[in-house]
Amino acid sequence: MQSEFTPGVWVVSPGRPEWGLGQVQSAVGDRITVNFEHAGKVVVVTAHVPLEAVDGPDARRL
Repeated sequence: MQSEFTPGVWVVSPGRPEWGLGQVQSAVGDRITVNFEHAGKVVVVTAHVPLEAVDGPDARRL
């Protein structure tokens, strides 16, 4: 199974809007390392913390 969250993809976490916009740094299975603008580097387990891909740093939802 290939994840849509590959390095370089911009994301937000709908359940954690305070984290702001993030960019995927790495993805191994369901563990995604994201560098968020307000939370720093966070390892997200997508089974517990959903992510949504957005269209670049202006954060328009895909």
